[in-house]
Amino acid sequence: MQVRLFIKSVRILFYTMKILLMFFLFNYGTSFLLSAQHLQDDYTEEENRLSSLVPSLYLDCGFCDFNYIREELPFVNYVRDPNNADIHIFVTRTPLVRGGSEHEFSFLGLRNFSSISFDLTYQSGRDATSSEIRDDINKVLQSGLMPYLAQSSKSHFFQIDYDVEAIRAGQQEAIEDPWNYWVFEAYLGAVTLGLESNRKDFNSRWGIWADRVTEDWKLRFRPYFNYTLVEIQRDDEDDVLSIVQRHGIDSYAIKSLNQHWSAGLFATYLTRDDRNIRHRVEVNPGVEYSFLPYREASRRAITLQYQVGYTYAQYFDETIFGVTRQNLFNQQLRGSVNIQQPWGNLSGGIIGSHYLHDADLRRAIFFGSISVRIREGLSLNFSTNFQMIQDQLSLPAGDASLEDILLQRRELATDYSLSTSVAITYTFGSDFANIVNTRF
Repeated sequence: MQVRLFIKSVRILFYTMKILLMFFLFNYGTSFLLSAQHLQDDYTEEENRLSSLVPSLYLDCGFCDFNYIREELPFVNYVRDPNNADIHIFVTRTPLVRGGSEHEFSFLGLRNFSSISFDLTYQSGRDATSSEIRDDINKVLQSGLMPYLAQSSKSHFFQIDYDVEAIRAGQQEAIEDPWNYWVFEAYLGAVTLGLESNRKDFNSRWGIWADRVTEDWKLRFRPYFNYTLVEIQRDDEDDVLSIVQRHGIDSYAIKSLNQHWSAGLFATYLTRDDRNIRHRVEVNPGVEYSFLPYREASRRAITLQYQVGYTYAQYFDETIFGVTRQNLFNQQLRGSVNIQQPWGNLSGGIIGSHYLHDADLRRAIFFGSISVRIREGLSLNFSTNFQMIQDQLSLPAGDASLEDILLQRRELATDYSLSTSVAITYTFGSDFANIVNTRF
């Protein structure tokens, strides 16, 4: 009897503890789950708050000093892929004829900032140093980020600073250009000298640029000179001496008619002994139509050009056509596309030309390049140039010697030429790019 009572008491105690344990788990477990969910909600809310305070930025710029930008503008979160960004800044650079460059910044708002998108421009002077340019780029970036930072709850941490006196002086200063927008540049470059015991190489090029660019006119006069010498000493035979000279003048005058049309006159002179050209003078008037307004040309342009003109050619040696000089008329049609967008760059076109006295003397050129961001970290780059050649009027009669071929002193007959390149890049790893470390 006592054993049965003991067992019964143990069972009652066990069931009582089981009920209490279940009650404890139900009561405190539910509280724990609610607390965990509450913490998760708090974390998400805090994450969203921090995101609004420190937006993520993807800087799409192939020439910017990223280390300097991250050091000077630390108030955003830099990421390496546009899919993870709140702001996408796309920067392009266009050289100016007078020197310097025009930089165009496209601020593209994403996610919560999708309603804020705009463009800013900055022009660097031809005498600006790289340090001055990167400082000015940072100023533009800082100014452009203000509308996004103003949406955060900590916008009072930021303020706009400006120089009142400089602004007033700039408003009162009259623009006077003693050079009348002409820009001149003289250069002496690519001077190389190579010496070996049995070989001597010398290359040089020099010239002058004279350009004038206004809203209505674009003018250029550019004489240039190129000289190449190769001398090879041989023991049992005469020395080999090769001198190639390529001199000429490029010039044009282009008149802006409106936002879609322009007209121009192009004139060139060339003398080049490795192409059997003693004198070649071309005068070609032409017109161009832009399917998009010219003011959008720095980002996207679709143009069609037509030129027709006169060419006088005089040759060093008699050509395969049995002449030493010619008077020629020719025409050319060119269509091209140039697009620069955050997804990548695309440019290409086709050029067709022929001589009017014989339509079989013609040339077709296909050219193009594309750089596409396929997906996160993966980019494809491709470029090609293909020419169908049937207009080599300056080919000299007779066979080319081995020396002429090896030293490239003589143009060879060909039906086509092709050059192409393909590159694939892939980057992976951390999404964040805030840290700056310039050691070594």
